[in-house]
Amino acid sequence: MHARDLILALRGLGAPRVAVLGDCMMDRYVWGDAVRVSPEAPVPVVHARREEDRPGGAANVALNLAALGARPACFGAVGDDATGESLRRALAAAGADPSGLLTCGDRPTIQKTRIVARNQQMLRVDREVVLPLAAEREAALLAALCAAEWEALVLSDYGKGVLTPAVCAAALAEARRRGVPCVVDPKHRDFAHYRGATIVTPNRAEAEAAAGVALADDAALARHGEALRRAAGLDMLLITLGADGMFLLREGRAPLHLPTAARQVFDVTGAGDTVVAMVAAGLAGGLDAEICTRLANAAAGVAVAKVGTAAVGRDEVLHALHAVGAGKVLAADDRAALASAAGAWRREGLRVVFTNGCFDILHAGHVRYLNEARSLGDVLVVGMNTDASVRRIKGEDRPFHAQDDRAEVLAALASVDLVAPFSADTPEDLVRALGPDVLVKGADWQGKEVAGADFVRARGGEVRFVALVPGQSTSGIAARIRRA
Repeated sequence: MHARDLILALRGLGAPRVAVLGDCMMDRYVWGDAVRVSPEAPVPVVHARREEDRPGGAANVALNLAALGARPACFGAVGDDATGESLRRALAAAGADPSGLLTCGDRPTIQKTRIVARNQQMLRVDREVVLPLAAEREAALLAALCAAEWEALVLSDYGKGVLTPAVCAAALAEARRRGVPCVVDPKHRDFAHYRGATIVTPNRAEAEAAAGVALADDAALARHGEALRRAAGLDMLLITLGADGMFLLREGRAPLHLPTAARQVFDVTGAGDTVVAMVAAGLAGGLDAEICTRLANAAAGVAVAKVGTAAVGRDEVLHALHAVGAGKVLAADDRAALASAAGAWRREGLRVVFTNGCFDILHAGHVRYLNEARSLGDVLVVGMNTDASVRRIKGEDRPFHAQDDRAEVLAALASVDLVAPFSADTPEDLVRALGPDVLVKGADWQGKEVAGADFVRARGGEVRFVALVPGQSTSGIAARIRRA
């Protein structure tokens, strides 16, 4: 399956309604620096710099769904406390409906506090009361769920008491009655607890606990995973394998093992929520299970590159598909994808460089120029004139090579991280969408008006001019060919 098929599927996904039922919580992050060891005990001293609250658990699934363009509604239980109110406000602000959350006086809102120093978790402190819902609260929660409109259901089970056997059975029955998919992120080691679900998404450890054996290779995953799927009456079983990717089992189909899509792993917190959200949004939008799994794999790769619980947006997944699977080439004038890419790079602390040109006949001068540009930062984005733009600038006999061919050759260079075709005469709009740290042009542009230069300098960036290789130019090469 080509990345372009996945990109088109994700772009056409729409905004499906998805109900998220499960254990909602608030994740609090205390960020700081650890510079010395305590004299009181052999533990690091963290100097706190800032604190941040993020919805977690089932609430994080809802946030991921909203970021992917779906319309999520949250159903669960929170305490009669300030944390519960804060959680409701955060969900509403992100575009998730919190009206299905019950307020319970016999339990606090679950809160997990993580102490983070230099992007590494040092300690986690949990505040929770694990208590099954009383029968009257089960009834109220199910009444709210059944009264709502939704095209897919997520059961996000963290084992905190919301998804009791009665609630699970009734919710799954309602999904079957409506004929809509149900995606389960399990905590119960007996997957029959979720009998009738469309797909259950355990990680490897959860699948091994359910199977009672180690699942160390594809043969074991296929044999024991299929036995789990059949025993629990599931349509599909998707086992997430961390650094080893994902393993999908479906009735009547060969197992599908996808390698990991992660570039660099900072934190796996919440990655499972991202997978569940992408699968649910895809199935709700009518996508094939394989496409949903491949999209979820790409989304998980984005999630683990972030620190802490964080939602992954549709644009971020599109960028990951463009950059990794589609030859690093954007669609012409795709400023949204370019801005998304820039945001992802900045979150990783990378220095972004931009340059542009026609790159009609790629020669040694181009290669040296691009290598020099790349050396000025961590990421190089190349704006490339489309065929129509080249004709306006160079004449009707140009370009010699079509737009897609030029982009493919550029993208194959190790120095180039992303190719962004543009149809205007200048790349001003691309520069504004990208906001590069460094704008690079050839030395022949010194003293001339460089498109986007004022914008880059105003943001604190710089404009650099790179020396050209004497005697190397596309026009000169074309003239020699004509003479010959």
